[in-house]
Amino acid sequence: MKFLRFIPVLAVTLCVPAGSRAEMADGIKAVVNDRAITYAEVEDSARDAANALRQQFASQPEVFQQKLNELLNDSLDQLVERQLILHSFDTEGYKLPDSVIDEMVQERIHDQFGDRVTLIKTLQARGMTFEQFRKQVREQYIATQLRLQNVQREVIISPTKVVDYYQGHQDNFKIDDQVKLRMIVLNKSLADDTNAIKFAREIQAKIKEGASFTEMATIYSQGSQSHQGGDWGWVERPVLRKELADVAFTLAPGQTSDAIDTADAIYLMQVEDKKPAHAKPLTDVRGDIEKTLRTQEQARLQKQWIEGLKKKTFIRYF
Repeated sequence: MKFLRFIPVLAVTLCVPAGSRAEMADGIKAVVNDRAITYAEVEDSARDAANALRQQFASQPEVFQQKLNELLNDSLDQLVERQLILHSFDTEGYKLPDSVIDEMVQERIHDQFGDRVTLIKTLQARGMTFEQFRKQVREQYIATQLRLQNVQREVIISPTKVVDYYQGHQDNFKIDDQVKLRMIVLNKSLADDTNAIKFAREIQAKIKEGASFTEMATIYSQGSQSHQGGDWGWVERPVLRKELADVAFTLAPGQTSDAIDTADAIYLMQVEDKKPAHAKPLTDVRGDIEKTLRTQEQARLQKQWIEGLKKKTFIRYF
């Protein structure tokens, strides 16, 4: 579906008459040209997020109120931006045929509600009419398409910008010391189980005599990686419980630990290799950096576009 664009018309700045604004101010948060945004609209827009905040900060009423105020302000900003975009659509001469809207409404009904009867029941529960729903679909489509046209167009990120970002954000790509680790886990039946420690030392003796750690792990380990020969791959210190990490990061490549006795299990570990702390190479993070820079550029374009619309539009907050 595409917009049909006709000859642009001149932008006309409209506003609600002063007397009417005074009468309606108690129920209005903002006016964008001749369109009032009410408290109820702001609250409805933020309802789901507000409910989530209410649950999250149930025991912190002051924090909840602060977060709620921020949420309501953000919702108001989004509704104002929506009206700015819709006004731009009207004044710049865009047209969206009713047949296109009808098609989108039918798609929305099919995808989200299944049939019209379910839609009507859902709308009634929300206090909405079908015409309001249709208007909502139209406005959402217009806002999405104009954002795509003015903001989310293809943004080219130069290799130089990627390198500059990488060099200026080394902490973002830092990897702590790592060990390539294999582990044998023998669970205890009780905290003072002596059989597990005895068995671990027997396995350790076999390894010292030349038995493969991988083979021993496959046969005897009760850990989640037993089928992979106890292979944990490359791990950083926070991945391991402290008593294991303190041992693993002191082992040299090829060295096997003594049996490590913990409250619930006995562990044997073998370090196959080690890597000191380092930054991920640019080749590994280039895609992530490009995505970050693209998002930042789109945010800049969005702000620039909205600020331009504000300069051509009457806005008043209450």
